[in-house]
Amino acid sequence: QVQLVESGGGLVQPGGSLRLACAASGFTISGYAMRWYRQALGKERELVAGIGSTGSVTNYADSVKGRFTISKNNAKNTVYLQMNSLKPEDTAVYYCNARHIIHPRQEYWGQGTQVTVSS
Repeated sequence: QVQLVESGGGLVQPGGSLRLACAASGFTISGYAMRWYRQALGKERELVAGIGSTGSVTNYADSVKGRFTISKNNAKNTVYLQMNSLKPEDTAVYYCNARHIIHPRQEYWGQGTQVTVSS
């Protein structure tokens, strides 16, 4: 059974840090581009960060550059999003996405994890 399970969300004060994890099962992430998206209440889902199948290429939304870092551990079949200097506008549900690098219709989503930045 293919699954992406996010964890690590929660409530944090502005300026704080959180580390999200996305554990994959039922497939191997080494053949997939992995991405983190987020969706704030009343807003469209937006791409936050992505990492290529080898892990050598990453990309970030302008709003999170210099604050967030995406990484992966193929041995653990897990992708991470380290979030530092969090702002209230980072509050959203964060979703993990996997898309096969050759067969893009092979795409999976996690259920999401809530991140709330508030004092």
